[in-house]
Amino acid sequence: MKQLLCVALPLCLFAGLACAAPKDVAIPEVAESERIGFALYTVKNNILKMTVQFYPLKDGESRTAFLQLEEEGQWKDIAETVITEDGYGNADGDKTWTAHFHMEGWDMTRDHTYRVSALDGKALYEGRVRRDPVEKDTIVVGVFSCNSIYEQHGGYAPRTDIIENIKKADPDLLFFAGDQVYDHKHHLGYWLKFGRQFGEIIRDRPTITIPDDHDVGHGNLWGAGGKKSMTMAGHDGGYFMPVSYVKAVERAQTWHLPDPFDPTPVLQGIGVYYTAMTLGRISFAIIEDRKFKSGPLGLVPQQGPRPDHILNPDYDPKSIDVPGAELLGERQLHFLDVWGQDWRGADMKAVLSQTIFCGGAHLHGEKRERLHADLDSNGWPQTGRNKALDKIRRCFAVHLAGDQHVATIFHHGIDDWEDACYSFCMPAVANLYPRWWAPERPGENRQPGMPEYTGRHLDGFANKVTCWAVANPPEDISQGDKLAVRAAGFGIVRFNKPTREITLECWPRNVDIDNPEAQYPGWPKTIAQEDNYGRAAVAWLPTLNISGQENPVVQVIDESNGEVLYTLRIKGTTYRPKVFREGVYTVNVGEGADMKTLTGIQSLKAGEKDRIEVQF
Repeated sequence: MKQLLCVALPLCLFAGLACAAPKDVAIPEVAESERIGFALYTVKNNILKMTVQFYPLKDGESRTAFLQLEEEGQWKDIAETVITEDGYGNADGDKTWTAHFHMEGWDMTRDHTYRVSALDGKALYEGRVRRDPVEKDTIVVGVFSCNSIYEQHGGYAPRTDIIENIKKADPDLLFFAGDQVYDHKHHLGYWLKFGRQFGEIIRDRPTITIPDDHDVGHGNLWGAGGKKSMTMAGHDGGYFMPVSYVKAVERAQTWHLPDPFDPTPVLQGIGVYYTAMTLGRISFAIIEDRKFKSGPLGLVPQQGPRPDHILNPDYDPKSIDVPGAELLGERQLHFLDVWGQDWRGADMKAVLSQTIFCGGAHLHGEKRERLHADLDSNGWPQTGRNKALDKIRRCFAVHLAGDQHVATIFHHGIDDWEDACYSFCMPAVANLYPRWWAPERPGENRQPGMPEYTGRHLDGFANKVTCWAVANPPEDISQGDKLAVRAAGFGIVRFNKPTREITLECWPRNVDIDNPEAQYPGWPKTIAQEDNYGRAAVAWLPTLNISGQENPVVQVIDESNGEVLYTLRIKGTTYRPKVFREGVYTVNVGEGADMKTLTGIQSLKAGEKDRIEVQF
């Protein structure tokens, strides 16, 4: 949520709209038997990580939790841990109340019925750790973002419709892209409410949750490598809330993720969680697009009443793409480079983060005010945006994110239109702050019959984007159901491994997903895996005819500079690599110890054809 905040205003004011304080700020009293709120887990490389969230415990109650598995009709303890009660550092004196289990040697080939036991067996919580569905042709992911808690935005409405639809879709993985909690001072209370809302579906499937700005007490967040922010608005970069609060949020929401790629803390001792996991032969990179990003205050020329809002459509976009402005930071770019070349156990790839790499909206707020560019989006800084997209496209990954409060599909361009990946921004679960993609000029190169807002556009930062679908709210949002008029909903993403296609679905609230016509206009959209590196070929290498391996990994390296152009697990045994200049290349085929390296391969001129036999 990128609210029109002024520094002097309290964080409950959004664009001049006072949000009534939720009535359920207090943590409800629950019986001992209900003291376990919910559990989140992931499994990677035979390591189970699970976080169990408790309601506050009372003095004298046991602080020990047990993880149990059902074996031959009996529950057996397999792990024991102490329930943490580190303080958030807020005025209410909230504590974390989490239990964490790290189990090596986990059998990923079968389902496990698990139970968490606490309070000397008085509190029990049961669920299922699913096997890795490697044999499934299609891996299904449920995607969510922006879970408003405010009544005037439909935030009080139950999530029953989502739960019932997700049970029908039966996804293999759930991804919550941020803003699970919208209260800036009471994460614990609303994190527990999140568990009450979604616990029925997360208790028995792996779930990725990553915090966004509201989760850590910000209206907007530029983490700036973890430094201290001196303002609630956060324009100067860093974290305004106490370090203990940030750590408590990340412990609750991200501890259960696979171990970070590089666990070195950032400034103030704040941890990191960027990592990767593979499920059903789909490899997911989980990145933090807020933590390392520079704050705009004092770094770029101010172009409006706020450091992050550009209202002048005639400004020079190059003037704000200044040296020293970071987006993902070098650490995460290195991670994406390593991850993109690692195809062990994977057929396709996806990047998960908080928001998309462009300015995805033009009109903001209840009054539909035009904002030329919003520096809180990942369209800025442009150099950092392009570096991120370049890493993502080199492994043909799709990008899934939220935050924008308007669902979109964009095909991103760096140097040319569509030369990078697709992104899917899912809609808000309950939309606090409405936005519209409403360009002032029709898009170019539109498909026949497509709306004028689709096609090729420059966003407010002069980034090349091709719009394929938008779930805009209606112009008048004052009448009707708040979930409907604010274009709330959720997404489903299907990775089809035999065809190497990705289908993006976008569903409104309170519809039945058994009705294929109930989706927002423009969805579903199916893209080919290789469309995520849509860069046009300048030349081609000889066709590879491969025998002895099915669907091998192919990597192309420019011998003039050692640059890895891309790495891909191909479909089948025949592949003709594209290259982007004439020259000499190295091609690696296969992986690990079973790999062949072909050097000195000369690119072919237009119309030339040749073959290379690769035998294993």
